[in-house]
Amino acid sequence: MIRFENVSVTYDSAQEPTIRGVELAIPEGELALLVGPSGVGKSTLLGTVSGLVPHFTGGTLRGRVTVDGRDTRTHKPRELADLVGTVGQDPLAHFVTDTVEDELAYGMESLGLAPAVMRRRVEETLDLLGLAELRDRPIATLSGGQQQRVAIGSVLTPHPKVLVLDEPTSALDPAAAEEVLSVLQRLVHDLGTTVLMAEHRLERVVQYADQVVLLPSPGAPPVMGAPADIMKISPVHPPVVALGHLAGWTPLPLSVRDARRRAAVLRDQLAPLTPRAPSNRSHPPQAAPDGGKHGPAGGQAPTHRPGAESRPRPAAARRTLATLFRRPPVTPRTPTVATATALCIRRGRVEALRHVDLTVAPGETIALMGRNGAGKSTLLATLVGLIEPTAGTVGVGGRVPHRTPPPELIREVGLVPQEPRDLLYADTVAAECATADEDAQAAPGSCRALVSALLPGVRDDTHPRDLSEGQRLALALAIVLTGRPPLLLLDEPTRGLDYAAKARLVAVLRELAGQGHAIVLATHDVELAAELAHRVVILAGGEIVADGPTAEVVVSSPAFAPQVAKVLAPQHWLTVAQVREALS
Repeated sequence: MIRFENVSVTYDSAQEPTIRGVELAIPEGELALLVGPSGVGKSTLLGTVSGLVPHFTGGTLRGRVTVDGRDTRTHKPRELADLVGTVGQDPLAHFVTDTVEDELAYGMESLGLAPAVMRRRVEETLDLLGLAELRDRPIATLSGGQQQRVAIGSVLTPHPKVLVLDEPTSALDPAAAEEVLSVLQRLVHDLGTTVLMAEHRLERVVQYADQVVLLPSPGAPPVMGAPADIMKISPVHPPVVALGHLAGWTPLPLSVRDARRRAAVLRDQLAPLTPRAPSNRSHPPQAAPDGGKHGPAGGQAPTHRPGAESRPRPAAARRTLATLFRRPPVTPRTPTVATATALCIRRGRVEALRHVDLTVAPGETIALMGRNGAGKSTLLATLVGLIEPTAGTVGVGGRVPHRTPPPELIREVGLVPQEPRDLLYADTVAAECATADEDAQAAPGSCRALVSALLPGVRDDTHPRDLSEGQRLALALAIVLTGRPPLLLLDEPTRGLDYAAKARLVAVLRELAGQGHAIVLATHDVELAAELAHRVVILAGGEIVADGPTAEVVVSSPAFAPQVAKVLAPQHWLTVAQVREALS
């Protein structure tokens, strides 16, 4: 169905090809997953299938790409619209109408389908993707995840033979991501649709793939094979695969179910060291024998599993656990960085937040989680002064955010929004970094050093629009982090980031938290929350329904538990790093 013949793409401002020597054939009715580190050319490869590369992006395409026999060099995107449906990384760039229902119908109108057919397909898609309640809503009022579902729905309604999806689950909560992937699997299996998808959150999608295409580095030829075979050599892989590498399982597991079937021996090895979930989330971290503080994700001292109290624990094991669960200490009695009391936000017909009470302490990292549209981004926007409360109060650094002039407020709080391009306006990375240093009154080169730490290899003369979504996010993060505000707000900070870039981000944020900065991040990335957060706050319908230490909240939740917690349940391990340290 899709064939690449010695394909290379070189953009006008680039010295080297972004992709080179691509030879691939993707059969009809298969789901092919495109993986690789950030910036290796995954979006470029997808763009050659839809014709956006080079007809829209510019640059030079060498070789030949055919889709169902049509050559994308000689067929422009509009001439492939009946055959190929495309959703890019930025849903907002995809929309052409104002409301959800109109957007779902637009593609079919362009193809001249009968009104009766259009009506039926719109209703089917609204139900498939859980959009029925949003059918009349203006797209501009939707959350990022809701917009992503609308964008996916708009390419499903014309029933194309080929779907090209770039990070289709990046802004979706875990339940919504499963719904979308279930729909895609049904299209592949029942209708013979061919799906080519790039995704960094491999823990969500790798088990659904028929084939995996690995782009190991910029300009390197791709490697294609069965998912288990590619995961053996891939520099990016999900936690369940990393756990399989650690435990020496063969073949490597691709899903939690596969891993649980092989984990009995590993659970027995870890049992003497297994921490128990904290029983009272209001307790501060307990002092360790060495004077430090420890506790799984926010505060409670790890304890023996039930029935193991009489078993002596080796001194080495005690030292391992003392460091294994140590986070930057949170001192409840220190002054708060931010507070929200009985906070209510109404936006038109929607009550976005209802009676929210939240306190953020210095050095604390809080993960806001919940389904799309739960109010996470609204809460962040209120803390940074973009939205005035309908009722209740908000305070940040002793100030009322919406009444504080921006030049004063940025000394107290910084926000990295879901769309990083909102912070980027210069012509080069170097100019963005120089402006950030000047605005933050930081030493020259501070912002550039952060960019290099988060995502090495980005050149100074690169225009921000030529960066991948993950690279733009890294640049926006660096700009905000340059000011080192006491309160840092991050909205979906791992969209477009591979596992290595995410690990570098975690290291930077941990350092900031250790220096006393408070961090609040809205995320659907359960692995990030497990790795970084002291506390998890779950929102539903604008209300807080759970607030406590990470281990206590996420392990008990089927939707928000990380892969390692699911594999090793009922033991309370959260990350592969914790398991590796315990075994060592």
